[in-house]
Amino acid sequence: MKLARMSAYVLLLAPLATPAAAIAANRSDASALLKRGRYLVVIGGCNDCHTPGYAESGGHVPERDWLTGSRLGWHGPWGTSYPPNLRLFMQGRTRVQWIKFAHSARLRPPMPSWALHTLTDRDLSAIYAFIRHLGPRGHKAPDFIAPGQAPPEPYVSWPGPPHKATQ
Repeated sequence: MKLARMSAYVLLLAPLATPAAAIAANRSDASALLKRGRYLVVIGGCNDCHTPGYAESGGHVPERDWLTGSRLGWHGPWGTSYPPNLRLFMQGRTRVQWIKFAHSARLRPPMPSWALHTLTDRDLSAIYAFIRHLGPRGHKAPDFIAPGQAPPEPYVSWPGPPHKATQ
C-alpha cells in the first residue's frame, strides 16, 4: 500500500519537476552558447577592428564597450571601409539571416570574409547569441567612401597589390 501511494505521488509530482529541470538545462545550454560566442569573438580578432582602442590597449577594453564599431577607416584601392557596429547590425537580424549572411558575404578589406565562410552554423549561432546578449550600444560606423576620394582622418592606408615587374 505504501509503495502504491508513493508511486502515485511520484507520478503526480513528476510533471512539476520536468519543467524546472528543462529550464535549468536551457539556462545551462544558453550559458554555454554565450561562453562559446565570447570565446570565438576573442580568438577571431573581432574586437581588433570592431572595438575602438581594443588592439592598442592589448585587449583591455571593458566588455560593455565591445563591438561598437570604429571611426578608424581602412583606405586602399577599394576605397575606405569602416568596421561596423556589430551590436547594432545583429539587432536587425535573425539568427538564420546572420548565418546566411556570414556564409555568403563578400566584404571589403580588411574584413576576412573567408573566415566567416568557414565557421559552422553552430559557431555562427554562438557568435550571434553573444553579440545579441551584449545589447545595442554605440552609433553606426561611417559610410563607405568610394575609391579616389580622400577619407577624413583617422585612417590606415592599405597598400595596393604589388606591381608586376616588366621584363
